[in-house]
Amino acid sequence: MDAINQLFERLRRRPDIEAPNLYAVDAADRLILDEAQAALTDAASGAVTVIGDHYGALTLGAIAGFGASEIRVHQDPVTGERALDLNAREVLTGDVLAASAPPWRSMALSPELVDGARVVLMQIPRSLSELTEIAELIAAHADPEVQVFAGGRDKHMTRAMNDVLAQSFGRVQASLGRQKARVLLASGPQTPAGSLGGPSFPVTEHLAEIDLTVVAHGAVFAGPSLDIGTRFLLENFPQPRPEERTAVDLGCGTGILAATLARRFPQLKVIATDQSAAAVASAAATAEANGVGERVRVLRDDALSTLADDSVDLIVCNPPFHVGAAVHTGAALRMFDAAGRVLRPGGRLWTVYNSHLGYRPALTRLVGPTRQVARNAKFTVTESIVDGHD
Repeated sequence: MDAINQLFERLRRRPDIEAPNLYAVDAADRLILDEAQAALTDAASGAVTVIGDHYGALTLGAIAGFGASEIRVHQDPVTGERALDLNAREVLTGDVLAASAPPWRSMALSPELVDGARVVLMQIPRSLSELTEIAELIAAHADPEVQVFAGGRDKHMTRAMNDVLAQSFGRVQASLGRQKARVLLASGPQTPAGSLGGPSFPVTEHLAEIDLTVVAHGAVFAGPSLDIGTRFLLENFPQPRPEERTAVDLGCGTGILAATLARRFPQLKVIATDQSAAAVASAAATAEANGVGERVRVLRDDALSTLADDSVDLIVCNPPFHVGAAVHTGAALRMFDAAGRVLRPGGRLWTVYNSHLGYRPALTRLVGPTRQVARNAKFTVTESIVDGHD
């Protein structure tokens, strides 16, 4: 394992937030690879799938430590995919990178991802809904002899995760803990009770209070419900100006704000963008369910990186205040900075956030003059206008 340890010392999180308390590798990555050592040693080319690899530790560890090839990889955030690519360029030897195809392939969460897989390495998600969707997919499409190594930090793991895996696998056992991490080994795939009509996700619900049908995959924030921050923003929603033609739902989640913009304001072209694959799939399905699919463009992107400067009239945003499991404002600040770049002079950013975070000075600095639109016991809604508006 010396090769893996040396590799891990060089991994970075970029293009995701980097900070002293945020790491590219954790104890769970190391323990997953240790527990899967025998399975990886025996695995044939194309038999390994990696799910939830944060920044490439599992994928690159399987390549460097065990010679795995043709690995199928699913990472929900696009930043994870980009970090894996950047880290591979730094740590893999030239002959591996010079091969006709890289030893891994990034894929959607789909049957093709796990079709015939014999070994699945997984950073276990904190969301039981996300874990359910993944477990059902593996059980339905992987090799009958598949072994799933799902690891995480002890503080983020619960007994309910064992129960979720046990609904899709006949055998679930936990490894010994090490450095406050643990691995659940699942095998013996089976059809979950009550799922004969199909997989549990995506789920669809009609929210009567806003008369909107919401579709949600397992990994998306708040599932098919209306989170309280989004509700408060909807209660104080911007009215478009006559000259505004393009609007963005930044960090769209299930696409509630994007679908609302498209339904209320037919003159707007709407972009729903998020770094999460589950979010953009959910937002696309939500738009279709509400009859605005042709007017909502979904885009998986990191902080508007593929949108041109000065190209958007209006942005609405309910930003996260976590980076992974850590409370951190870095993601929100990157989103504000991106909004300031892509908004035209006079363009507007409407934001809802937990009031204690005090984002108004940052919004003024990164976007433009910012006013409070509304405030309640928990949330604040603000409007920021890019300098240049009369």
